[in-house]
Amino acid sequence: MRIDIITIFPKMFEPVLNESIMQRAQDKGKAEFHIHDLRDFTKDKHHKVDDRVFGGGSGMLLCPEPIFDAVEHVKSKVKSQKSKVILLCPQGKKLNQKIAKRLVKCKHLVLICGHYEGVDERVREKLVDEEVSIGDYVLTGGELAAMVLVDSIVRLIPGVLGDKNSLNFESFEGNLLEHPHYTRPANFRRMKVPEILLSGDHKKIQAWREKEALKRTKQRRPDLLKLKNNE
Repeated sequence: MRIDIITIFPKMFEPVLNESIMQRAQDKGKAEFHIHDLRDFTKDKHHKVDDRVFGGGSGMLLCPEPIFDAVEHVKSKVKSQKSKVILLCPQGKKLNQKIAKRLVKCKHLVLICGHYEGVDERVREKLVDEEVSIGDYVLTGGELAAMVLVDSIVRLIPGVLGDKNSLNFESFEGNLLEHPHYTRPANFRRMKVPEILLSGDHKKIQAWREKEALKRTKQRRPDLLKLKNNE
């Protein structure tokens, strides 16, 4: 998978993409990241990427020309692959595991990090394939949202995680939260691990985990159970 990110703050991505699972994905040849400074696609000496909003109002808006030029430049580098262009913005579909599992099937993603009051509407209408939000709140820009989206996708690429089976037992799989986990010591400050987990009876352990996952979801995210029942 190739992921191109268009931003006005390219240095924000270096610490995130070069650590942990993201670095492992690159080392294994499973993913490659390319960060593009939107200002490199401007034509004026001040590298201006924003301007006032027509009709008046507060704030500035990202101009369409550098964004169109940046995306077209990126697409020209991967002509053999179908590209999906995603705008990170508060108006997009709220990111969930289902969206991440759909996007991991793409070979090439182009992420546009929104900023200021957003982007010129013509970017949405003619350039963007999909808009994604990571929650019902406003961030300073789309960079942090892009990092969250990339992490949620790349970890799903086959071969990136050390244990391929771990993806099958995560929160939100089957619209359930994950069951409780324990590790050594079995007795810590008089807090004991449930005996069933020490029994070695894998069938009973699995039944316990399913029961606890359902219980935890009911307590903390009952909305997920509604989705599960509608499947």
